[in-house]
Amino acid sequence: MSRALDAQPFELLIQGMTCASCARRVEKALHGVTGMRQATVNLATQRATGLYDARQTTQAELAEAVVHAGYAVPAPAAGEPPSGAAALAPPPEEDAQRVLQRSLLVSAALTLPLLAVAMSHGVIAGTESLWGRWLQFALATPVVFGPGRRFFRLAWTALQHRTADMNTLVALGAGAAWSYSTAALVAPGLFPHAEHGAAPHLYFEAAAAILCFVLLGKLLETRARRRLMDAVHGLMALQPRRARRLRGEVEEDVPIDQLVPGDTVLVRPGERIPTDGDVVRGTSAVDESMLTGESLPIDKAAGAPVFGGTLNQSGSLTFRVLKTGKGTALSRIIEAVEQAQSARAPIARLADRVSGLFVPAVLGIATLTFLVWLGLDGSSAGFATAVERFVAVLVIACPCALGLATPAAVAVGTGRGAELGILIKGGAALEAASHVDTVLLDKTGTVTEGKPSLTELISCSHLGTSALLSWAASAERESEHPIARAIVEGARERGVPLLPAEGFRSEAGSGVEACVQGHTVRVGTPAWLGRAGIDAQPLEEEAGRLAAKGHTPVWVALDGALVGLVAVADRPTKAARPVVDALGAMGIETLLVTGDRAGTAHAVARALGIRTVFAEVKPEDKARIVREQRARGRTVAMVGDGINDAPALAEAHTGIALGTGADIAVAAAELTLLSDGIAALPTALQLARATLKTIRQNLFWAFIYNVMGIPLAAGLLYPWTGWLLSPIVASAAMSLSSVSVLTNSLRLRRFRPAVAEPIHLEETTP
Repeated sequence: MSRALDAQPFELLIQGMTCASCARRVEKALHGVTGMRQATVNLATQRATGLYDARQTTQAELAEAVVHAGYAVPAPAAGEPPSGAAALAPPPEEDAQRVLQRSLLVSAALTLPLLAVAMSHGVIAGTESLWGRWLQFALATPVVFGPGRRFFRLAWTALQHRTADMNTLVALGAGAAWSYSTAALVAPGLFPHAEHGAAPHLYFEAAAAILCFVLLGKLLETRARRRLMDAVHGLMALQPRRARRLRGEVEEDVPIDQLVPGDTVLVRPGERIPTDGDVVRGTSAVDESMLTGESLPIDKAAGAPVFGGTLNQSGSLTFRVLKTGKGTALSRIIEAVEQAQSARAPIARLADRVSGLFVPAVLGIATLTFLVWLGLDGSSAGFATAVERFVAVLVIACPCALGLATPAAVAVGTGRGAELGILIKGGAALEAASHVDTVLLDKTGTVTEGKPSLTELISCSHLGTSALLSWAASAERESEHPIARAIVEGARERGVPLLPAEGFRSEAGSGVEACVQGHTVRVGTPAWLGRAGIDAQPLEEEAGRLAAKGHTPVWVALDGALVGLVAVADRPTKAARPVVDALGAMGIETLLVTGDRAGTAHAVARALGIRTVFAEVKPEDKARIVREQRARGRTVAMVGDGINDAPALAEAHTGIALGTGADIAVAAAELTLLSDGIAALPTALQLARATLKTIRQNLFWAFIYNVMGIPLAAGLLYPWTGWLLSPIVASAAMSLSSVSVLTNSLRLRRFRPAVAEPIHLEETTP
């Protein structure tokens, strides 16, 4: 038998992963298992999937490897398989969020008074006394060994795997500050200061502050990860849990997992279609915007395809099941979103990239400093000096400012974004958005209004346009079709009277007929008029012109004679063209991607000045187009508002959703434009660029004090200058670096979007 036939899929839920390095560690552990063929770890969904050789290993051994790497693998509930919809549920993010919230509250409650005591310098009575020093110890210790314990545990796990990450930096800085301070408090005689009656300086506030700020960042990351999973769960919720299966004339209410190809299912108005199939009886209009993005519903009759998760609007449909389970269009969208999240390269922050070298370098320098000073003077005084130099190096290298560099700028940037109506899901989203050079815009509801409206009236009789609209709107008033509603609403906006109608009759996909004040009015397609013996040819040329502009023409006949055309269209928003121009001014290429008809898409693109158009594409094709643009080396942002945009939003470097759009689109996106819709897009990208610039400046200030201070703290210049950097001065320098980082970050509160003249991009061809 071929070895490929023995490859079995596996899926493991994993608890305890907090960063990209955790996911890489789990992957490495899985690949170390004999018989592993392929393994992918998804940090967002907190699960591992892949293939393994069932003859060489078992799923239990895979789980054991993950546990050995330092993470938990919860067993599936009784009776549930370790795959499928049940496996999509991540570990309890709500519990993790509650734990972080409690930890942050405890840390803040103890750190704030600690900062007041430590930084008062005698202003508060008693703070310089022995009692005040022990109070600092009492406030800091619960923070370090309570909420801060998680960082020491994660740093130890990283050390066991011979790696270093941000947790290592946090544990090193907080641990060094607390350990030195405790030693200085308990045994001050070990330090040269005590010989002159001076108490050694304490750094308890530094230990607590860094843990408090990093906990805040972890809480924000957990919230963002939970929102990301909402996209998958929201898509799954679109599929009904039960269906009305027909056995002859008998209806059976059954779970959808009992449906098989060939079953006949009834769907009533207002219900979602449970699975994919073909209509065998009935007529209706079905909202398929979740698949196509097109705002107009699709008329369905016998033989027409229907898709699971779409919304049946106006009539009852009976359809034959063709596909179930993972074969349906909705399941393919879910799979596309999951694959996009799994394939997304984690955005490594600069602090994480340098930590692998920074941490061992600092430890090496500190250890070398201790050994050199001890070698120069082996006495007890020399040992105390060596200890002081060792601690001074660790304190000056304490990554307080480094730990603040990203969270501080992100906190201010996201806060400023909220003031401007832009919801940003963390620092990774800001960093990705700052590099965007290509924007893919969905059409319907993103750059257009998202619903049809009356655009043109063409009369070919003596009636005139007002009378034409009055007859058409009066006949359409009882129809629930969106085109009919657009015509009626257009008449009301223009103050055209709606006349009493009776004998209303509708034919799905064709048109309506009604008797208005004794006159027969027909509104619909040329074929609909033709069945009543009415020639629509005189207005074919005008209809073609309207269609070329992206409008939908509707013929109107009165008492058997053609009297004119009314046209509806989903018009571009007023903000769309200025947005495209502003993106061009920023050097960003704009493309239009839509499931709508090619003629309509190109008409909208021409109106907005967009040269590259992808039309009539499915949701998975939108994600493919994003991948193709990424393969060209472009940094891609996808902007959409519909369920059908979710795979592309997840696939892009930056997914941007409109706050008025579907909840699933918002969940799959990293940025959400809440108040001004598409008009806020240039502002969001400019804010991201400004925030990343601030982060880079912060990292510079965070490192410059280390680079300049470590040689002084080590005593490198002592033989020539006699300079020694005491831990007190090291603490001041460390504090100054943190103040510099915070002050620089606060400048983002004054961010204002720039206004620039548009530039012209070279035309591209899809």
